[in-house]
Amino acid sequence: MRRISKLTRVAVGVASLALAATACGGTSSDNNDSGSDGGKDDLGLAIAYDIGGKGDQSFNDAAFAGLEKARDEFGYKTADIEPTEGETDADKEQRLASLAKQGYNPVIGVGFAYGPAMEAVAAKYPDTTFGIVDSVVEGDNVASLVFAEEQASYLAGVAAAKATETNTVGFVGGVDIPLIHKFEAGYKQGVQDTDPKVKVLSQYLTQTAEEGGFSSPDKGKAAAEGQIEKNADVVYQAAGLSGQGVIEAAAKAKVWAIGVDSDQYEQEALAAYKDYILTSALKDVGGAVYALAKSVEDGEPLTGVQTFDLKVDGVGLSESNPEFANIEGLQDAVNEAKEGIIDGSIKVNTE
Repeated sequence: MRRISKLTRVAVGVASLALAATACGGTSSDNNDSGSDGGKDDLGLAIAYDIGGKGDQSFNDAAFAGLEKARDEFGYKTADIEPTEGETDADKEQRLASLAKQGYNPVIGVGFAYGPAMEAVAAKYPDTTFGIVDSVVEGDNVASLVFAEEQASYLAGVAAAKATETNTVGFVGGVDIPLIHKFEAGYKQGVQDTDPKVKVLSQYLTQTAEEGGFSSPDKGKAAAEGQIEKNADVVYQAAGLSGQGVIEAAAKAKVWAIGVDSDQYEQEALAAYKDYILTSALKDVGGAVYALAKSVEDGEPLTGVQTFDLKVDGVGLSESNPEFANIEGLQDAVNEAKEGIIDGSIKVNTE
């Protein structure tokens, strides 16, 4: 079974949290035969992936880890659905409606792009609990899960400032949108608060998701190579599947990469590059997916806006790479910054 991080285990144990998850679209399923051997009550969690799909070693795979945990614990059928290229909101609506009609509950969309579709479908299926990650959708049967990405990114910035030897670090964002601006803003602030002499190079791969900003490792690799040529020796990526290209470029140049969403040091698909993955800014998407499923299983579905931040271990910074503890002053600086964010003495920018 896919590894579930310490962050996930901690977050899902916080009973007071209300979580959410979301639905994308696609064509694959998990442990869902024809459904003919069971009634509606036999069907459990369904997730629909964001751009990049399963195997991105990041955002979507974190959601799948939550699905696996729910499936194994509750012993029911699940489905996980891939997105399709160039799909419309109408396609997303049809996908969400199909999952609800089949009897899956909850139905979770992984990504903000499913906001309009979920708002339309949730109203038509009031007995189904829906969840959406990284967006807010109004509805009595919708749980909106949002994260303090800027806080985890601030910690990543602190680590980058402590690790750099060239006083130049990079940021690669998948798509130029407000959500990814939060990652950039927190990272830049963390760098500058730690060492004002360090320069931050920033680049977005595309203006829209349809152009492949979250699903093109070649674009990520080219962007990272450009920043490395300009002397960046730490590059942080918030680019979904495209981030694999950033990590590859960093490893080949023997500089540091900082991963995102999942602990990318531990991802099998990135094992060849792991020695150069200093840390990852974590979002407990898997914990959110599991917690929403558990709330439905317990008969008390979570709804409304729920925010994951450092206070509840909903975001954080991985420490799997032994070098994280070996770089002088890095661990102490990160711990001090985390305490400051939690106690309110550090206010992290979101744009």
